[in-house]
Amino acid sequence: MADFEELTKKAKDTIKNLVGKEPLSVTRLNKEGNGWLAQVEVLERKAIPDTQNIIGIYEVKFNNDKTLSGYKRIKVKRKGDTGEEEHKEDE
Repeated sequence: MADFEELTKKAKDTIKNLVGKEPLSVTRLNKEGNGWLAQVEVLERKAIPDTQNIIGIYEVKFNNDKTLSGYKRIKVKRKGDTGEEEHKEDE
């Protein structure tokens, strides 16, 4: 349990430092291969109404020793989107 709590905080702090925006939540944290993978939601742009806020989804990868091995933004969506019209960064 301590690993998950530590890595959740580390993922949020890492994104805040790298992209300069406040993370909203960690929506995924998994042990994968020789490390860890976290997904962090970030408020990219505030809008009115708030269902139009732009949310960025970032992947953060850590090695087994919990050092950062990479990160990237994988999606951008509106807060109110149901998922059908999400913009994927790989497209």
